[in-house]
Amino acid sequence: MKNAIGGLRKKGRMQLAKLLKAMPEIITVALAVKALQSDAKKTAIILSSLAKRGWLFRLRRGMYVKVPLQSTTPEVFPEDPRLIAKEIFQPCYIAGWSAAMHWGLTEQIFNTIYVATTKKVHHRELNIKGIKFIIKTISARIFFGTKPIWVGRTKIEISDATKTVVDCLNDPAMAGGIRMANDFLHNYFNSKDKSINLMIEYAGKMHSSTVYKRLGYLLELGFPEEKELIAICKEKIKKGYSQLDPTSTGKKLITRWGLFVPANFIVRQLND
Repeated sequence: MKNAIGGLRKKGRMQLAKLLKAMPEIITVALAVKALQSDAKKTAIILSSLAKRGWLFRLRRGMYVKVPLQSTTPEVFPEDPRLIAKEIFQPCYIAGWSAAMHWGLTEQIFNTIYVATTKKVHHRELNIKGIKFIIKTISARIFFGTKPIWVGRTKIEISDATKTVVDCLNDPAMAGGIRMANDFLHNYFNSKDKSINLMIEYAGKMHSSTVYKRLGYLLELGFPEEKELIAICKEKIKKGYSQLDPTSTGKKLITRWGLFVPANFIVRQLND
């Protein structure tokens, strides 16, 4: 092939050079359209062609990652899979156990990325080339308490330490269950990120009496000295009963908190 290097003619090499220079780690058709100043159809064909030649690796339809020159295989993945979440689910933020790992609220390693988004999704779980995501659709009203962090050349949003704990009290499944949510809370209250004022503010913005019930109950068990915050939680709870952990039905009713608590959870806490 005359004037071809690495399977690309001069025009193809120029297109590739533009992409590599302008693009962040994750390349989408929409971003490539701007870089190449081309229409979407032609750009999609260019990206597909570059992938077939091993210069890009296709993660899913319309989404690619660069293949480093030193790579011995065309199958490469972004160094940080949270970048994929940003491109697919935005507006979104990294949440739950994934955020807890980032802020040092847990030492446990979770291999699935937890994402909160205001976008409606068809599937709660997604697997992209072996990278697993759990997606929770939330209302725009509770999309707050995030911080931007830089991953390479890309900025992503992640729930701050306080919002991470409050999210998990609102929905313990975001922590992997109430036991893990309690661990996050315990580590938070022993961290530099602890902020009672922010905890009160965020809990109020969730507009959920159950958040106060779970927070107050867990504080009584683990941090009884936090009398002011416990008192605020008691003032905020409403009539009615809730489960401490919706995934583990409790039969023991803690009347003062309006919580049904699994018996084994109570025993474990009191013996700690």
